[in-house]
Amino acid sequence: MKKQEQAFTYTLDTLLYPLLFVLLIWLVFAIEIRFGLRFNKYGVYPQTLKGLRGILFSPFIHSGIKHLYSNTIPLFVLSSALFYFYRPIAFKVVIYGILISGFITWLIGRPSYHIGASGLIYVLFSFNFFKGIFARHYRLIALSLIVVFLYGSMFMYAFPIDEQISWEGHTAGLITGLIFAFIFRKDISKPKKYVWEEPNYNEEEDEFLKHFDENGNFIDTSETDDKIVLESEMLLEQLNSSNTKIDIQGKSTIHYIFKENKEKLSTED
Repeated sequence: MKKQEQAFTYTLDTLLYPLLFVLLIWLVFAIEIRFGLRFNKYGVYPQTLKGLRGILFSPFIHSGIKHLYSNTIPLFVLSSALFYFYRPIAFKVVIYGILISGFITWLIGRPSYHIGASGLIYVLFSFNFFKGIFARHYRLIALSLIVVFLYGSMFMYAFPIDEQISWEGHTAGLITGLIFAFIFRKDISKPKKYVWEEPNYNEEEDEFLKHFDENGNFIDTSETDDKIVLESEMLLEQLNSSNTKIDIQGKSTIHYIFKENKEKLSTED
């Protein structure tokens, strides 16, 4: 229950962590430019022992400014959505997503250096999309639709349509995000259930529905209320006339009036 209360609430870290990650990849690129370095050799090189180090380093390395810029906006948007809607599991998705998608890329990739944060982006894209569908929560379904609307074209780059693009990393990200959507199936906020959605709900006992007839027409109960008030006033008058009063506590008090017997008095005289 505590995890569910944490979701759908905006805090500073909703934007802070995505922003820090974006700044980090730009910092790495700035270091390359400033000192004339090339970190491509630290990317994932499939099926080699040395290439395993790229699982950790490749998301922070980019081939150029165009590559970096194309990853910056979707990375920030999708990770912000992750931290807002799935805060309790956000770090798990990011960290495990980098590790698992990187390892899958290492298994299926071509003999070349695979670099860039696109693998993580595809993890976020896949997770946000499939998780919303599986959850059946109206907010999360809306998120899924928004993700598809903004980045639906990403699906086509999970196939080998361009030799310069690491489609293996994209495919690995899609698979990883889909797996996470199943694994973390219960770690989300549940849709709120109203009284009428409960299995033991009885329409006849609903106080609100008592104000409507079987055709949905409103029943005016003001006349009934006036009749009850009138009957109560008549009852009070009857009680007063019979020398019976009602005190504050609602208890009846009966006053007896003593009358002398005139016949008895006359005989005694």
